[in-house]
Amino acid sequence: MPDTIYHALREFLDCYPIGFPATESGVEIRILERLFSEQEARLAVKLSPFLEEVDAIAERLGLEAEALAEELEAMANKGLVFRVRRDGTTTYRLAPFMVGLYEYSVQRVDKELAALYAEYYETAFLDELGSSNVPGFKVIPIEANIEADSTLLPYHKLEESIRAARSIAVTDCICRKESSLLGERCDHPIGSCLSFGAAAEYYIESGLGKEITADEAIDVLAQADASGLVHAGANSKHLSNICNCCPCCCASMKGITKRGHDKHKYLNAIFEALVDEAECTGCEICLDRCPVGAIAVDDIATFESGRCLGCGLCASDCPTEAIRLVLRPDRQEPFDGISQMGRAILEGKTARAD
Repeated sequence: MPDTIYHALREFLDCYPIGFPATESGVEIRILERLFSEQEARLAVKLSPFLEEVDAIAERLGLEAEALAEELEAMANKGLVFRVRRDGTTTYRLAPFMVGLYEYSVQRVDKELAALYAEYYETAFLDELGSSNVPGFKVIPIEANIEADSTLLPYHKLEESIRAARSIAVTDCICRKESSLLGERCDHPIGSCLSFGAAAEYYIESGLGKEITADEAIDVLAQADASGLVHAGANSKHLSNICNCCPCCCASMKGITKRGHDKHKYLNAIFEALVDEAECTGCEICLDRCPVGAIAVDDIATFESGRCLGCGLCASDCPTEAIRLVLRPDRQEPFDGISQMGRAILEGKTARAD
């Protein structure tokens, strides 16, 4: 297979913490050909994985700043380049494949692209997601399901974090949209992907999602919880997104539910379920609510701690309120920031390769 600008772009994207590995079939190149024009790909490989101002990029590349700004704006609006506007300054960086190009294609994806995504996931990307054994996402239960006397840090408090967000956006879940296009749609709500702050502003301005209020976001969360979706965000203390994940379509969840992988490859479980034996009636409602089969019921419900995600879906529907979440004694708190998480993922991949 001859080298092209798309092969160079694939190599660039593969340098991100969650990379973009090659396959024998070349499906990843066909994905890039669908997303990027040749001109866009030639500019993309010259960008940085770190945010830069237009003038700095133009000077580095020997380009005229005004024309470059127009091209970067167009690429940002197509979901190819991430853009941040702050204090009168605009910065850009090339989006990784995940979280990035895949999610940002939510308004562009069609049946053909969905099929390419599905093929790539099965042949290479699921293994890439779990290759570091450092989870890129943390599970964030709603606070109503947490033991009342638990001492919680601010980033454990989901509703409080949502209300503190500068901006909030909602868009369709790209995982469920992909499945729907391929004739495999589940019954869970599709318009449930939330983003906050700079990520939300990018979604709103680029037309990838719509702006909503904190109350509307909390309602989206409540509907997702009622439907049995696991609330998960980037594994850092800063709230940038909430994916409401189903076990049948979600890229991370499928590794657990369909491949039998350890949850910690994909999801950081900070909480675990605890049963009040005196209150549990053994009604088995929790069995259907658990997305990963972590519950058994004999006379009362028992939980397999190693499988439990700490999502709280079992507690949401418990008729006797016998189930509550507690902080895991062996928990790994989220990373201080995305960059720290990225370094840990890269180090984990390197250690496993050695």
